[in-house]
Amino acid sequence: MNETSLKTSWRQRLIIITIAVLLLGATVATYVMIVLNGGGSNSAINEDQIAQLTEQYEAKTAELNAAAKPFSDKYFPTFSKYQSQVKAYNETAATNAVLKTEDLLAGTGKELTDGDKDYLAYYIGWCADGTVFDSSFDNTGKESEQDATYLKAPLDPSSGLVDGWEQGVIGMKLGGVRVITMNGDLAYGDTREVCGGYNKPLKFLVMPIADDQQISTLTQELSDIRMQLIMAYYGTGN
Repeated sequence: MNETSLKTSWRQRLIIITIAVLLLGATVATYVMIVLNGGGSNSAINEDQIAQLTEQYEAKTAELNAAAKPFSDKYFPTFSKYQSQVKAYNETAATNAVLKTEDLLAGTGKELTDGDKDYLAYYIGWCADGTVFDSSFDNTGKESEQDATYLKAPLDPSSGLVDGWEQGVIGMKLGGVRVITMNGDLAYGDTREVCGGYNKPLKFLVMPIADDQQISTLTQELSDIRMQLIMAYYGTGN
């Protein structure tokens, strides 16, 4: 759940989607912009800057992934046991429940309080039909989440979370695993289309873990480069 880039606000999600396109390659990104702007009439696009920032983004991503590997090695065996929780559920019942939590594993670390963002987290987010829309499991080259063999870098909640997540983790202890069910108002409401529409209820499987300064710093640095890429891509960079 990332992407789970989760308030992950709709603006942050839009940025993540745009960057995914950018990472297909600076050349492809530039070509697309040339086409969209009538054969390159937008002189504000800085191809060299985009190429340089894309290289920095990929290098920083690799650095973050390397730093996150020990965490994956430690937590993957436990978190992967609960992938079976991802299954279809009744959309109407989830909507009517507003916010519901179910603890699957009691944690032993500090207890999360209202507004607490001093932690990292692994997660899976899925729709009423059982479709996963975001996840910490990296299934690149695999057929499904269940085939994944490691976890992506853990989510840093300081980037913002949906209200249902923020309220749903209150009382959890680090190292625990909880299922959070939320209605559309506590999820993305009418700001983002997810699960085939707006105001859709969502479920998250969440495992909070202790914060790590290196992961948080690298995540912020990656976010900064991402923003610079967006600015350069749309001709608003320096």
